[in-house]
Amino acid sequence: MNYFRTILLCLLVISMACSNKEQTSSIAVSDLDLKRGDIALCGNPEFGQLSFSLSCQVNSRASFDLALSLLHSFEYAEAEKAFVKVIDADPECAMAYWGVAMSLYHSLWAPPGKEELQKGAELLKIAADLPQSERAAAYIEALNAFYWNWETVDHDTRQKRYEKKMEAIYLNQKNDSEAAIFYALALRASADPSDLTFSKQKEAGELLYKLFEKQPNHPGIAHYIIHAYDYPGIANHALVTARRYAEIAPASAHAQHMPSHIFTRLGLWQESIKTNINSASSAVCYAQGSGNEGNWAQEIHAMDYLVYAYLQIGDNKKALEQYDYLYSMKKIFPLNHFAVAYTANAIPARIALENKNWEQASQLTRPALDFDYAPFHWEQSILHFARAMGFVRLGNVDTATVELNQLKSFHQNLKKDNSATATYKANQVLIEVKTVEAWLEYAKGNAEAAKVLMAEAVALESGTSKHPVTPGEVLPALQLQGDLLMELSDYQGAVAAYESDLIRHPNRFNSLYGLAVAHKKLGYKEEASNYFGQLLDLVGGVSSERKEIEEAKLYLNL
Repeated sequence: MNYFRTILLCLLVISMACSNKEQTSSIAVSDLDLKRGDIALCGNPEFGQLSFSLSCQVNSRASFDLALSLLHSFEYAEAEKAFVKVIDADPECAMAYWGVAMSLYHSLWAPPGKEELQKGAELLKIAADLPQSERAAAYIEALNAFYWNWETVDHDTRQKRYEKKMEAIYLNQKNDSEAAIFYALALRASADPSDLTFSKQKEAGELLYKLFEKQPNHPGIAHYIIHAYDYPGIANHALVTARRYAEIAPASAHAQHMPSHIFTRLGLWQESIKTNINSASSAVCYAQGSGNEGNWAQEIHAMDYLVYAYLQIGDNKKALEQYDYLYSMKKIFPLNHFAVAYTANAIPARIALENKNWEQASQLTRPALDFDYAPFHWEQSILHFARAMGFVRLGNVDTATVELNQLKSFHQNLKKDNSATATYKANQVLIEVKTVEAWLEYAKGNAEAAKVLMAEAVALESGTSKHPVTPGEVLPALQLQGDLLMELSDYQGAVAAYESDLIRHPNRFNSLYGLAVAHKKLGYKEEASNYFGQLLDLVGGVSSERKEIEEAKLYLNL
C-alpha cells in the first residue's frame, strides 16, 4: 500500500471516529463556513511525502500530513477540507485550525478577501484557546501576526510581520524543516518586486535547496524553489527541480503547471506545452469531481501559458483552439479569481498582437464569462492596450487616443492604493500608457518624441519583474522598441533592442524574426541566415502559416 493510499485509509478511519469530545470552542467552529467533503482526486493519487509530527491524536497525523501536502501545492480548497476532517475527528488539535487559516492566506496569489480574513482570524482565536505544544504555539502566533488587526493594517505590513515571526521559528528550531520551508515561502512572498537583485528570492532558494537534498519528494520544497527562481537570469537554477515537481505531486493541477514558469523563462516551449496540457487536463478532471459548476481557475491559468508557448513556436492553430475554448466558457470557480481576469484579457490580446493582426486587435472583446471584471484594473487594461495598439497601427489616432485615456483611468485607479500589489500593477499599466503614447507620436510624425517615450517604457519594464500569474508581457517593451526602430530605419538600434529582449525572454518568435530582418537590412547575410535558421529551429515540425516562416525559408533557399 503506497503512502497516499495509507493516508486515505486514515481519513476514512478518522471520519468515523468519535467526535463528541467536550470542547469549549464547538459553537464557534459551527458558526464558521468551513469546507467539508471528500477530497477530490484525479489520476495518480499522490501529493508528495512529508512528515509533520504533532501533539494531536495519533490517528489524525497522516491526514494532517495529507492536508499539508495539498497546501504546499496550493490546492487550497482541498487542503481546507482535509484540515477540517482533522478538526472534526480531533477538535482540540490546534494546528488543524492553523492549517485552515493557512489555506485561506494563499501568500503568492491574490490577498485574501474580507470573508477569508474574518474566518482565518476566528480560527486562530479558537486555536489559541486549545492545548498547544510549544511548537504549535509558535506557528499559531506567527500566522496570527498576519491576521491580527487585518481591518486596519495593510496586507504588505501584515505579510512582513508573518515573515519575521517565521524567521524567529526557523532560527530557534533548526531541526524543524517545515519551519524552514514556510520561512522560505514567507521570504518569497514579501520580496520587493522592484528589487532586481532578487536578494530575498535567492536567500529562499538557497535555503530550500539544502532541504531538497534530504527531502527530494517534499512538494513544498520543490514548488517554492520554482517560485524563488522564477526571474530572468536566475531561472536556470530551478530547471532540474522544475522537471521533478510534476512527478512529486502528479495529482495536483498546480504542480503539473508550475514547471512551465521555469520552462517559459528559458524558452523551452515544448516542455511548457506538455506540462500545461497535463495541468489543464487535471484541472478539468478536478472540476468534474469537485461538485463545482463550470471551469476551474487553474485550467484557465494553464491555458494562458499554453497560448504563450504555442505562439512562440508559430502554432496559431493550437493557440486559436484555446481561444475558441475560452470563449465557449460561461462559469468559472472560484468566483472573481484574479488569474481568470488576467487570462481572459491576455489570451485574445496575445494572439492578435503576436501576429501583428492590427484589425483583430482593434476589435477585441473579452469572453462573456459570468465574472465581475470591474475590480481588476490592470487585468482589464491588457485588452484596451491591444485595442489601442491595433488602432494606432491602423492609423486611427483618434480612437487609439480614446483607448489610451481608458488606460490612464485604470492607472489612476490603481494609484489610489499604496499596497505593493497595486503599485506593481499601476506600473504595468503605465508601461502600456508610455508605449501607446510612443506609437501615437510615431503615427503623428514625431519620431524623436516616439523614441523617448518608448525608451521610458523600456526603462520602466526593465526595472521590475513579471507577476507570477503571467508567463510574460503580452508584448515586451524591448521588442516594441525594436519594432519602432525598424519603422524608423534605425536597424542597429533595433538589433540592440531585440538582443536585449532575448536576454530577458529567450526564444521569443518575434524578436528572433526582428533580428533576422534587421541584419538583412544591414547587409549582414551571415547573421541574417543565423537568426532565420534559429527561427526555423524554434518552429521545428509545426505546420505554421506564419508569413515570417515563409520569409525565412525563402531567404535560406529551403
